[in-house]
Amino acid sequence: MLNLVYKPVMWVFLSCVMLFSASGTSAQSTKPKFKVIAFYTAKSDQAHISFVHEANKWFPKMAEKYHFAYDSTNNWNNLNAEYLSHYQAVIFLDTRPEDPAQREAFQKYMDNGGGWIGFHFSAFALTPSDYPQNWDWYHNIFLGSGQYGSNTWRPTSAILRVEDPTHPVTKNIQHTFKTAPNEWYRWEKDLRKNPDIDILLAIDSASFPLGTGPKQSEIWHSGYYPVVWTNKNYKMVYFNMGHNDIDYEHHNNNDLSHTFDNAEEGKLILDALTWVSTGKKVK
Repeated sequence: MLNLVYKPVMWVFLSCVMLFSASGTSAQSTKPKFKVIAFYTAKSDQAHISFVHEANKWFPKMAEKYHFAYDSTNNWNNLNAEYLSHYQAVIFLDTRPEDPAQREAFQKYMDNGGGWIGFHFSAFALTPSDYPQNWDWYHNIFLGSGQYGSNTWRPTSAILRVEDPTHPVTKNIQHTFKTAPNEWYRWEKDLRKNPDIDILLAIDSASFPLGTGPKQSEIWHSGYYPVVWTNKNYKMVYFNMGHNDIDYEHHNNNDLSHTFDNAEEGKLILDALTWVSTGKKVK
């Protein structure tokens, strides 16, 4: 009789232990590898708004697939030390912080080893404009690019060339590849002369002429144009991409292109995000 009771009790006990162990294993396996917070504004320029909406759909899909956590917010007041302490990386999808306290919190976050990715307009500064160059650390030291110089128009694809194939961000992509359409920026400062800047990708000469105008200044025929780079003193990557093509002619704001539809760009962005979130500075 004792033996008959003992076996069922032991079976229940062992089953509970196995269930608890499996549950613990499952909980560990679902813990994200890293956490990312994306800040955005998405209030002006339909091309930038289109990119933000696209990014906030694409990144969560990638987060689920590759086991990281992605949050996004348009509340720039969250750019403070306590909030940022929960994340390994920050993304600026379309703009930069304007409030001095937010700027100070971001600089301290980066100085203390945080990761960052910025897209397209997040590096824009032009005095005079609605976004003047009034943040020297960010534009002249961190990004190293200074003010905006000019751009191509209309948004067109370009052939990009890898400039540093040994960097963790670029080692898995093709040496040259064609991008999704974008509005490409030229900058005030020559990044090649800055020893802290590592240019990862630049526009290949096969792209020229780049742009269709109508202004001749909006069509590039030659020159050197870095479009993805990192500052060796930080875990950061800036991408000039982030401006989708829009049906401007018919004034309906329909998307004519999507940045994340380009597989090579997607791979590049994911490798950059992984590196700034989990890697070490490359110096």
